[in-house]
Amino acid sequence: MIYLWVKTLHILAVISWMAGLLYLPRLFVYHAGVLPQSEPGKLFEVMEFRLYRYIMTPALVVAWLTGLYLATISVFWIEPWFISKVILVILMSGAHGFLGRLRKDFAAGINKRSGRFFRILNEVPTVLMILIVGLVILKPFS
Repeated sequence: MIYLWVKTLHILAVISWMAGLLYLPRLFVYHAGVLPQSEPGKLFEVMEFRLYRYIMTPALVVAWLTGLYLATISVFWIEPWFISKVILVILMSGAHGFLGRLRKDFAAGINKRSGRFFRILNEVPTVLMILIVGLVILKPFS
């Protein structure tokens, strides 16, 4: 029974993490269009900070911890599809860190990127999510 509760928590954490990974670059699109230290710019900084610190990062931690637990009690570690999934989740975690760096640049008033850059960047978590879900459901290479 504990397995099902941990799996439920894992899915909820992944959903929360993905919501943030998809929403934060969208906030950056709008933030890139306002002047640094303007009233809208300050509001975006607060929204970005709270999203990253209080939703995305805890969700990442819970997703990783529950995922490692689930993987530990299963035999997936030797499956090629699972190894591929872990690599993609590591890339997703790297995207999380990169978004955190960009958030700090906005907060410091040193963003040099355009809204177009952030629109394109917004697709990276989407592509990774599609690949990860595909691997989990289809379990290719087995």
